[in-house]
Order: sequence, then C-alpha cells, then structure tokens
Amino acid sequence: MKPRLIGEAYEIRFADDAILCFQHKEDAEKVLRVLPKRFEKFGLTLHPEKTRLIEFGRHAARNARKQGKKPETFDFLGFKHLCARSRKGKFTVHVKTLAKRLRRGLKAIADWSKQYRHKPVDEQQKTLNAKLRGHYQYYGRPTNYHSIRQFYRRVCRIWREWLSRRTRGQPLTWDRYSVILRQHPLLLPRITHAWVGAGSYA
Repeated sequence: MKPRLIGEAYEIRFADDAILCFQHKEDAEKVLRVLPKRFEKFGLTLHPEKTRLIEFGRHAARNARKQGKKPETFDFLGFKHLCARSRKGKFTVHVKTLAKRLRRGLKAIADWSKQYRHKPVDEQQKTLNAKLRGHYQYYGRPTNYHSIRQFYRRVCRIWREWLSRRTRGQPLTWDRYSVILRQHPLLLPRITHAWVGAGSYA
C-alpha cells in the first residue's frame, strides 16, 4: 500500500505482533480500514483489544497537553512505550517493563524458591543469579532501570521469605539475611543495552 500513501510508513514486526507507523493520520486510517479485509483473505483476524490507532511521536505530547490529556502509550514485546524528552530536550521514547510481565517473572521466582528452598544456599544463589541475569539481558534497557531494580529488590524479599521457612519457627531476621547476601550476593541490576536502542530522535 505504500505507493498509495501520502507520507512515510514503516512496519516493526516480531512473530505475530506488529506496529505500523505512519507520518500522516489519513494514511493510518486508510490502512486500518483496509487491513481487516486483507486479513480475511488469508483466514486471519486482527486482535480487537490490541489493535488501535494512537498518536505517538514528537508532536503527540504537545497535542495531548492542548487537549488536557496525557500522551498515549502502547505495549510491545513486554515493554510500555512512552513519549518523553531527553536531558537536552529532544524527543525520545522511554520504555518500562509491563506490570503483568513483572508480576509473572516474580511469580516464577517465588514458585522456584518454594520448590527448591531446601537446596544448599550456594546452589540457590547460582540459579537465582542466572534468572536475574536473563531478566537484565532482556529488560535492562535505557530508561528502564527503575523497573529492573524493583525486580531485584522483590527477588531479594522472596528469597528471604523462603529461606526463613527453613528455620523451624525462628524467622530469618534482616540482619542475618544481610550476612547471607554478603556471602552469597544476588546479581545487582544493570543496563545491558546501549543508549542507541532507547529510540532517541533529533
């Protein structure tokens, strides 16, 4: 459809999730009308809850303020994407971990800690660090440090909770747990992706 559009258009796709970007609203509306019909030819449908048209970009925040609204956001590949400004005042895209992804990751940590709470502490530490490393490698993106730090702190609390179940009625105090963490430290949160991936624009 590109030859029939007024301005530029781009597609960002991963598996069956995709974002279509248009320079002009008229182009976006035109494609949104045609796309369901095109999908029907192949026996496909658009997800009604995930398919929507929003204004997003360098002018979106300003236009939203004029209307007394907040700029719209969208979710893609486990991240919430937000319009923002860099320290130099230029438009940029900030990301943060989706709340449901954060909860799902923490539940997996809690389930594992419960199942293997009687394993030696050093073995638990190694596995938890492997899980933390995997989380940081995916979610450790610029502007998302707060979310991965929140994940780390919650993992620390979960581990203490299940280690405390091994003390036969005597709770594991934070002082004693601090000693364990010094001897068997959990991997600290860190940004693993370069700033260029944050989506800075002039």
